[in-house]
Amino acid sequence: MTRRLRTLLIEDSPTDAKLVLHELGKLGRPVEASRVQNDSGLHEALTTSNWDLILCDWSMPGYSALRALAVVKELAPDVPFIIVSGTVGEESAVEAMRAGARDYVLKDKLGRLVPVVDRELREARERAARQLAETALRASEARFSRLSTSGIVGIVFADLDGNVFDANDAYLDMLGYSREDMVAGRLNWKERIPPEWTALTQRQAEEIRRTGAARPLEQELFHKNGTRVPVLQGAALLEDPKVVAFVVDMTRQRRAEEAEALRAEEAKREQAGRERAEEALRRSEEQLRQAQKMEAVGRLAGGVAHDFNNVLSIILSYAEVLLESFRQGDPVRDDLDEIRKAALRASALTRQLLLFSRQQVTNPRVLDLNEVLANTEKMLKRILGEDVDFSLALGSDLGRVRVDPGHIEQVVMNLAVNARDAMPKGGKLTIETANVVLDDSYVRTHLPARSGRFVMLAVSDTGVGMDKATQARIFEPFFTTKPKGQGTGLGLSTVFGIVEQSGGTLWVYSEPGCGTTFKIYLPFVDAEVEAVRPALAPTTLKGDETILLVEDEDQVRVIAGAVLRRYGYKVLVARNAGEALLLCEGHPGSIDVLVTDVVMPQMSGPELAQRLAVGRPEMRILCMSGYTDDSIVRHSVLQPGVAYLQKPFTPQSLATKVREVLDGLSS
Repeated sequence: MTRRLRTLLIEDSPTDAKLVLHELGKLGRPVEASRVQNDSGLHEALTTSNWDLILCDWSMPGYSALRALAVVKELAPDVPFIIVSGTVGEESAVEAMRAGARDYVLKDKLGRLVPVVDRELREARERAARQLAETALRASEARFSRLSTSGIVGIVFADLDGNVFDANDAYLDMLGYSREDMVAGRLNWKERIPPEWTALTQRQAEEIRRTGAARPLEQELFHKNGTRVPVLQGAALLEDPKVVAFVVDMTRQRRAEEAEALRAEEAKREQAGRERAEEALRRSEEQLRQAQKMEAVGRLAGGVAHDFNNVLSIILSYAEVLLESFRQGDPVRDDLDEIRKAALRASALTRQLLLFSRQQVTNPRVLDLNEVLANTEKMLKRILGEDVDFSLALGSDLGRVRVDPGHIEQVVMNLAVNARDAMPKGGKLTIETANVVLDDSYVRTHLPARSGRFVMLAVSDTGVGMDKATQARIFEPFFTTKPKGQGTGLGLSTVFGIVEQSGGTLWVYSEPGCGTTFKIYLPFVDAEVEAVRPALAPTTLKGDETILLVEDEDQVRVIAGAVLRRYGYKVLVARNAGEALLLCEGHPGSIDVLVTDVVMPQMSGPELAQRLAVGRPEMRILCMSGYTDDSIVRHSVLQPGVAYLQKPFTPQSLATKVREVLDGLSS
């Protein structure tokens, strides 16, 4: 099971705290949170519990983030401290960062919170790993110092001509020399070698020059008094011709053998630990750079989505309205149809951009991945063609996942099409599912993967494969290796966005000429498969009810009003919330449904709906928006009783949604 993220909220607003916790839920792991709003509460929370993360408002009645930060630095200095506020300015943010805050996120840009928290949690783990490595290094150096002075192993620094520059007491005692003898130059290690060992010693010196070290060898050395001392001696080149030699008196070897073996094994583990920490740090830095690049492009995609979708709504609506004015076969009708098709393609590209940037509104549900793949098998075979040997290897007793069914089908289709294109002469494509458990050792080398239970979806082909440079860019939007005009470059970036938005991770394994494997790990969900309720379609799109249409974009407002009137509705039109309030006050009859844009100047659509509900509680609500998931959640659109229509819309989709709302078929 994924460990809970223990989060301490320093926040005076329960509503803001709920919004923050809702955003944290996108991390894909359970969140355990507690909220405090003063000094005493913070002291108690820090002294009685351990926390993974601290999120703090900048300014609260009688309390401030800087005061809270001072307490945290004293009681929990290693816990990431992030300011989440709607009021913090740039100067205040800089002051907080200098005081020790890790980052700050504005409440109206909570979409940054998940990547910021993910980064800080990862960096906290990395800091802990570095501290462990540094502690291990200091311990290793201390052990070497103890070894040098322990009297067990002789250590000598010399050159290959026999001159001794330094040695520890153990080496001097072993051969019966004093430190004064060594300083006076009366100790030459070559003169301490018996004649029968000279040839072996010469080969050892050659090995040192050739490889930088000599394997330990058993031999004998002359003691100063003329007796022989059996030793085990090894040497390593420091800087030609200087070497360091380690000499063990074999008479003591039996007593020291076990301790020395333990020390060698411990040194090996320390080195491996340092190497793992360095590799984890390198991968983390690469992942951070990639995440920052993806986030920047995602913000760009989300920023243009609203205006772009408004324009597409106008183009699509006018094109379809004009199409009805011309008969089949009329050249003008054909031209209008081409305009409509181009707008639909542009709309599809916008959706792909939003999927890549993880900002598309999704409808996830608990499902069995095997069922999804079985339902798409026939379609996949038609797409792949007869030249590709396609097989499914579905795991038994597969765990459940919570994803948008349409989006996961799109992931499979995109990967299958890419695999087909990578096998121009045919080949083999295998789609595999399995239950897997990712342990800490895997996670350390596959950041930002998390440990725990997952359902794996693997797509493998025997195609041309990719080199490292190509692999580094395949998830970038608009990057493609296909000829011009044969690909948008959004396929794999869309796959990346869907997997990330579903709380999963994606890894690719490929070599030129050896094919490619994409492995997707989706979090295991301990829940039953959610049945799909059949959608009820309205029997007619026409009506005579009264609709209040509120839209600040002039052209969108004009065409939407015209479409609704064509279907028989009485339409009251307002450019903003102020006009809508005045219309409601002056309109003597009932208003059956409010159709409003979400984001407008002065007051949002959902806020307007709440104001109007006081006097007209029976009025139904339909919100529409060209913005992305972040804005939809921030403005509380996805709540019971509020229907939603994503721009761009067509006359039919607008009329259908309005009718569904009026007939109670949509929430």
